[in-house]
Amino acid sequence: MKSYKAFETGRLIIRPTSIEDKDFIYKLLNSPKWLRYIGDRNVRSSLDAENYIVSRMLPQLEKLGFSNNTIIKKEDGVKIGTCGLFDREGLEEVDIGFAFLPEYENMGYAFEATSTLKRAAKDEFGLTNLSAITLEENKASRKLLEKLEFKFKEKIRLPEDPAELMLYSLRL
Repeated sequence: MKSYKAFETGRLIIRPTSIEDKDFIYKLLNSPKWLRYIGDRNVRSSLDAENYIVSRMLPQLEKLGFSNNTIIKKEDGVKIGTCGLFDREGLEEVDIGFAFLPEYENMGYAFEATSTLKRAAKDEFGLTNLSAITLEENKASRKLLEKLEFKFKEKIRLPEDPAELMLYSLRL
């Protein structure tokens, strides 16, 4: 099996999501803020989560060398969130996305993980631009994107998604 890039910070391990993360992905995709701000992915069991990983995450990882990453606290090995680089239909540039379990919000983990992935996008994967999308009412996401130096570009709609999204852009 091919090995893919993983990253570390002072507090975190950031590694590609794999089938072994299915129970965590099930929990995250059914958390209140995921459902509210990202949307229901119809993941109702660990098996559904495994199928989601196999069909939605691993193909891009195998094709491009990057995709969704599971964020793990070094001190205790607890999986706390995800952060990834995504080649999304309807976006010209690779998109950075993130989600954390509610009990790990407002602790700096999201900034730590996304800053690391932002650097990796340029240094490891050779990207020159990144985009990011969020719902207007997701103030925490918008605040983080602005802290990461993303600039609001325009409001858009993605194919197969009725929600109006705020598109942010960053030149690396």
